[in-house]
Amino acid sequence: MEIILADAAGFCFGVQRALEKTLQTAKENSNGPIYTLGPLIHNPQVVAELEAKGIRVAKQSGDIDTGVVIVRCHGVPPKVIHQLEERELTVVDATCPFVRRAMCWAKQLKDEGYQVVIVGDKSHPEVKAIYGASDETAWIVETPRTINELPVAKRIGVIAQTTQSTANFGACVSQFIGKTEELKAFNTICTATEQRQSSAEEIAAKVDIMVVIGGHNSANTQRLVEVCQTSGAKQTYHIETADQLQSSWFVGVNKVGVTAGASTPNWLIEGVIKRMDEFTEDKTASAQVEEEKQIETVEGEEIVPTEVAEEIVPIVETEPEEEEAMEDYPDVPTPVADTVIKGRVVKISSDEVLVDIGYKSEGHIPTNELGIFGDSKPEDVVAVGDEISVWVISVDDAEGTVMLSKKRADAGVAWEELEAVFEQGSIMEAKVNQTVKGGLLVDVGVRGFIPASQVSRNFVEELEKYVGQTLKLKIVELDRQKNNVVFSHKAVLDEEYANAKEEAFSQLEEKSIVEGVVRRLTDFGAFVDIGNGVEGLLHVSEMAHGRVKHPSDVLSEGDQIKVMVLGVDKERERISLGLKQTLANPWDSINERYQVSDTVTGTVTRVVDFGAFVKLEEGVEGLIHISQLSHRHIAKADEVVASDDQVDVKIISLDPKARRIGLSIKELEPKPEQAVAKPGGAGKPRGQNRQKQPMEFNSGGNEEMTTTLGDMFGDLFKK
Repeated sequence: MEIILADAAGFCFGVQRALEKTLQTAKENSNGPIYTLGPLIHNPQVVAELEAKGIRVAKQSGDIDTGVVIVRCHGVPPKVIHQLEERELTVVDATCPFVRRAMCWAKQLKDEGYQVVIVGDKSHPEVKAIYGASDETAWIVETPRTINELPVAKRIGVIAQTTQSTANFGACVSQFIGKTEELKAFNTICTATEQRQSSAEEIAAKVDIMVVIGGHNSANTQRLVEVCQTSGAKQTYHIETADQLQSSWFVGVNKVGVTAGASTPNWLIEGVIKRMDEFTEDKTASAQVEEEKQIETVEGEEIVPTEVAEEIVPIVETEPEEEEAMEDYPDVPTPVADTVIKGRVVKISSDEVLVDIGYKSEGHIPTNELGIFGDSKPEDVVAVGDEISVWVISVDDAEGTVMLSKKRADAGVAWEELEAVFEQGSIMEAKVNQTVKGGLLVDVGVRGFIPASQVSRNFVEELEKYVGQTLKLKIVELDRQKNNVVFSHKAVLDEEYANAKEEAFSQLEEKSIVEGVVRRLTDFGAFVDIGNGVEGLLHVSEMAHGRVKHPSDVLSEGDQIKVMVLGVDKERERISLGLKQTLANPWDSINERYQVSDTVTGTVTRVVDFGAFVKLEEGVEGLIHISQLSHRHIAKADEVVASDDQVDVKIISLDPKARRIGLSIKELEPKPEQAVAKPGGAGKPRGQNRQKQPMEFNSGGNEEMTTTLGDMFGDLFKK
């Protein structure tokens, strides 16, 4: 069973734009909840995914009190946006540019005095938006039959719902001819809609059954169903997901055509094709390759009913030099379809490229056959004067028209190169064009896919950062018949890491200084990349000459530092690093800054049973023994000092070799016998910190008492 996928199927520009705008808003939002005013697009699966990301659907503007409001792809009447802005809500307009254009024409026609007529479904949100742009004065018609029931108007302006069929729009415009004095019509049908309908019609005429994928509430998908039902297919099935397929549909079927609405994501289409492929025993048919061989592309041609064209489309007369008969080219060979030829680019426009192929007329490459990726333009792919290889799609010898494809010619060359790379296990480079569900897309002449699990050696949360980057890749899966190529960047990184690790363990020497980048911080240290992903452990005890509470007090992820290699364990594949070894040791010059009997200020870092440690500078701590905290008896050091206290201390000993400094608070305080008590309490002696004042009392006379034995030793008798 052959499965033929339409060239034009799935997300259109407007839907893709709306989805990207919504996801970007969700990423950057800091203004509260996010709502879409109605479903962003008419696809339940995509809407469900957005809801899983916290993007809610509001049925009407009154349901939203705060946050961000995203105007969906179909647009809303202008007055609704004004109401939202008056309520100080943040509005993000994701209206499709084609819908916006139709709304602008509706307003302009109304302002110019025309009676606006909209050809479309009056219950569709897009039509409601266009109707609102006409100040709610437009007439809405669905078929030519309803036009006879309308009142008479002297000036009529007709526009279309963007998802209308060209045939229905043309028939409606024709119905107005002769019924009004002045008729103006604007074909506002989206080009993507026209392309999908034309492509679906062409395929439906060549297959046994058609499968149309898309939301049941999607107008453009419904139009595709109608087109397929009237274009030759014996049966047309409209589904939303692969689960709705039934194997009984394909019994005895030789050819199946597949198309999808403009709001259907690629992953749904791929899922349906994969499921259909499981229904057939012959899995050698390539959907895209067979399609390219059997279908003559008609995308890009505007279909206008003959009767309308005769009435409202001006006739462009042919210049004399263009009226050349075929007999003027008796010796010019006719290009052969399904072959690759060479030509020279002679003209580039927004919708096609003309190529001189040595025939009586230039060949035409529609933009969809150029191999344009993402937001690229034709001039980004080719330039005037370029010699390129092209695939001949079709030849109309009578008209002298040759349709060409650059992407199909490139694909043939690309597959040969890919097969050689895959067979040799070589590494190739490719630029990332865009992100999709579950990974990245690259263009290597054909579309290549990098699963998210194959992008990096570690989990990657933000795939968008890779867009525009050129990555080294290895092919992990290749199937030309199914047009499937899967790449891995992780495989290249793993190989580079293995080589770098082997080199590191064979060349690293203890006490050597190397440069590295801090990759991860933990409670016990930091992992430092010393080259090509090879990491060593920098323990917290090796970060500074002083005490470090947590690695984040010294380092941050991404810091570039120099470290010393302290040890290399090849068997356990571990590398120990030190940072303090690369820094000046403050103890080496301690005598230059401190002397015994100096009074200095420091910060209490720890209080222990036998005293308190005081930080004098980074990497230098001294000890106040409990006996040096006060002249009075102290049971616990925290009676006098606490962590983070700023204290004045006297240096009573200094041993640079042992890296010890003895400190004293007591030495800065007057001795008890020197203390002079004052009636009513004395002031706090200099240098005394958290110590209580000596107890004073008056027994009724003038005799003053100082510190007593009870004050000094009374706590010893407490149980």
